[in-house]
Amino acid sequence: MTVNARAPVLVGVAHVEQRIDDVNEAREPIDLMEDAIRLALEDTGRPELVEYTTSIRVIKGVWPYTNPARFLASNLNLNGVETGITVFGGNGVQSTLNDACIAIRDGRHEVVMITGAECGRTQARARKSEVELKWRDVPGTPDWQLRSSIGQRNDVEAARGVGSAILMYPLFDNALRYLRNETVDQHITRISQLWSRFSKVATTNPHAWIRDFKTATEIRTPGPSNRHVSFPYPKLMNANNNVDQGAALVLCSQDLAKKLGVPRDKWIYPWAGTDAHDTYVLSQRANFHSAPGLRTAAAKCLEMSELTPDEVDHVDIYSCFPSAVQVAAREIGFNEQRPLTVTGGLTFGGGPLNNYVTHAIVRMAEILRTQPDAKGLVTANGGILTKHAMVVYSKTPPNTIFQHRDVQDSVPMDGHRDVELQPQGELSIETYSIAYHGDTPARGIISCLSESGTRTWGTVADRDVLQDMTESEYCGRSATMASDGTLTIG
Repeated sequence: MTVNARAPVLVGVAHVEQRIDDVNEAREPIDLMEDAIRLALEDTGRPELVEYTTSIRVIKGVWPYTNPARFLASNLNLNGVETGITVFGGNGVQSTLNDACIAIRDGRHEVVMITGAECGRTQARARKSEVELKWRDVPGTPDWQLRSSIGQRNDVEAARGVGSAILMYPLFDNALRYLRNETVDQHITRISQLWSRFSKVATTNPHAWIRDFKTATEIRTPGPSNRHVSFPYPKLMNANNNVDQGAALVLCSQDLAKKLGVPRDKWIYPWAGTDAHDTYVLSQRANFHSAPGLRTAAAKCLEMSELTPDEVDHVDIYSCFPSAVQVAAREIGFNEQRPLTVTGGLTFGGGPLNNYVTHAIVRMAEILRTQPDAKGLVTANGGILTKHAMVVYSKTPPNTIFQHRDVQDSVPMDGHRDVELQPQGELSIETYSIAYHGDTPARGIISCLSESGTRTWGTVADRDVLQDMTESEYCGRSATMASDGTLTIG
């Protein structure tokens, strides 16, 4: 097969981490980024690739740097390269890679390096010890910024305290339970088994943060090391942000890889990529068990790759919470029983916030390098199942040079709901989420539908009712709302 010389190839990958207990000795995120870039260049087998670099792009993190790519370029003795940064969102890595592949394909860049790092473990330890971390001041304005909107919160959501991811993703899981006609016990058992399978994968991933296997019973049973967070999720069903991890990717044209003699066993081809989003305002969703934007993006990505879901050998679905995985699997067409991660996910592989997908691509590349005919799909998600980006990868060249589509114009927009602060009449509970204070249910966030189909948000504070909501099905039950948003449930 003749492959276009401008075909983008992923030729270098690297993962780094630190587990230093003394926060005064721990290195900061930009140090991990530099380590990862240098290791990724070594991984190519031709570190002189650095001299052809025309763009360095950094995944935005929880750190004070404004143009970290310029700092990295200076340390790598690169002058005049484009510097870039993303906005917040877990989709940023894959969207940035999509853009880089287009730029390489179209001749606007030769070598693009993508990197990111977080030191959440060090930050958590510093807060606990009341130590102020003195990280570098890295000023400047990047040349390139990923164009990606952020999620929005409307007035009704703000009035009812709707917004935190740890409270919003459970809305989707409880809605899925009701859709599947499961009992509370059946549901928690099933999703804990799903997460245990993720833990099993982490035991085979040398980069995973938690490599000891967790059983489904351990995952669903709250305890001193697995505290309640929000119903139905104890800690081991949440993304693990308390990690110090960094990663980097090196992409170039096939022509340059060939010219410099990058070993062929390093080459991984991005075949096709897509981007799309669902409504930015959570309340406007048609329901809390689907994601039309994700479905549309996945269908187009697989279509351009000439693959069916069953022909994808390896997949890493963005896995901040179990509901994100379940919705994505349903929308893409994957059986929930098949392996849905190559890292162990954000709980066990490690959840360095926006940069997780860089680590997923690193691990996917390592696996695909050993399986010449295999195809891998990596998905990315930003917001509350809002922003979607994905790419198919393989060691085998694609039939067509890298293709990309922003499929937003094809995303179904029917069914979106109007939102009211104080609807009249009887309401029907659509789904709910419960926050904990210690081991005690403390506050319920309830999505309700009016008789006309509009959505509103209510709250529950009665401890006995909240406890019962963790044991019995409350979706579908009727309720009435007081002027302050408090619900009385029938």
